[in-house]
Amino acid sequence: MPVTPALDIAELTVRYGDTVAVDALDLQISPGETVALLGANGAGKSSTVNAALGLFRPSAGRVLLHGRSPAEAVRAGGVGAMLQHGGLPSESRVGEVLALVRRRYDQPWPLADLLATTGIDGLLDRGVDALSGGQRQRVLLALALAGAPPLLLLDEPTSAMDVEARQAFWTTMRGLAGRGHTVVFATHHLEEADAVADRVVVIAGGRVVADGSAASIKSRVAGRTIRFRCAGPRGDLAGLPGVTDVGGDADRVELTTSDAEATLRALLAGPRSLPDLEVRGATLEQAFLHLIDASGALR
Repeated sequence: MPVTPALDIAELTVRYGDTVAVDALDLQISPGETVALLGANGAGKSSTVNAALGLFRPSAGRVLLHGRSPAEAVRAGGVGAMLQHGGLPSESRVGEVLALVRRRYDQPWPLADLLATTGIDGLLDRGVDALSGGQRQRVLLALALAGAPPLLLLDEPTSAMDVEARQAFWTTMRGLAGRGHTVVFATHHLEEADAVADRVVVIAGGRVVADGSAASIKSRVAGRTIRFRCAGPRGDLAGLPGVTDVGGDADRVELTTSDAEATLRALLAGPRSLPDLEVRGATLEQAFLHLIDASGALR
């Protein structure tokens, strides 16, 4: 028996006046997946998330969440959301806001487990205006999870967090995925997508231009990167076989090459030492930029 997708988007089109933000976008996400939506500013990520939540009526297309319309899914507690510009009522305490939201659900997430999962058990008496950026995001996550939704939609969820808070947040997300929740997040932090997501969807010009695991998307970029420590002259490196670009910083050189074997042979035959030598495939950032450039060339 076919499994109903957690998120089923078909021919979604979103327009703002004469501007097409989402252009006949198709996307299906299965229950239990952790999916990253990547794209430059204005690519259509937030508009796709907002349409999936029923925050506006799209110009065309269909959006279903576990087989329901966005409005039905929201009313039934089938989806939780953290939006990029989410707010909290001022002059209130965290515990008061959380209690208010939990009361709207017939079967809310058990309070003790919700507090432990989101790491806010010490914040219930804190005024919302006194929260740090990372604490605020964790409270917003607790509100999104209050109804124990099977689907979680996040729009730039770690934008206000420092490195430590971001790491803790994604540990929580991995725990939720392990419990069977579907997690869909739009982000511009490519390292997060690479480390956390089962699947990466790249959006450009309102359309999906790549969809697969981070490894499969990185494999679309030919070539390798060779890195080693080098504080001396580098003028000869651009002329090595296969080298297409020379970068790095004052202490480390980074060679982009279309023929790693030929470049390495030339380096090893040369006079310089090669401390901390590394050979790597394309990064997700390199693949992302390549796909964005290619999508621009096609339009």
